[in-house]
Amino acid sequence: MAYKIMESCNGCGACVRLCPVGAIAGEKRALHAIDGALCIECGACGRICPEAAVRDVSGMTCQRSKRSQWPKPFIDKALCMSCTICLNACPVGCLAQKLTGGRGDLHARPFLKDEKACIGCGFCAFECPVNAIVMLVPTKALSVSKG
Repeated sequence: MAYKIMESCNGCGACVRLCPVGAIAGEKRALHAIDGALCIECGACGRICPEAAVRDVSGMTCQRSKRSQWPKPFIDKALCMSCTICLNACPVGCLAQKLTGGRGDLHARPFLKDEKACIGCGFCAFECPVNAIVMLVPTKALSVSKG
């Protein structure tokens, strides 16, 4: 079951621009609709909607939040096994890999390459087979420890 846009939609188009799979359509200043066959249930439309016009798969009204308050993936390098499943799970491609470690212990580890592109869906964390990724709302303290 996909997310659903309710009658309170003002047709601003914020959800259309943010949807990573192009599942939302509608005319400007008119009720928009989500194509259930395309919707991946990432929740980005609900987090961006200024009218709280989006309901999630359980029928609950989604609440808008500032992008700065959307959760971001934090990767525990000690647990990560460099499998790349998280990179493939990300619908917006905001994760990448870089070589880390020293001589004889090089690993290509994932990192958040484009924080602004991240929609906070959590698919990377959900798919991680070793639970090396947690989704957290960024704070200054977390930003400092991220690198």
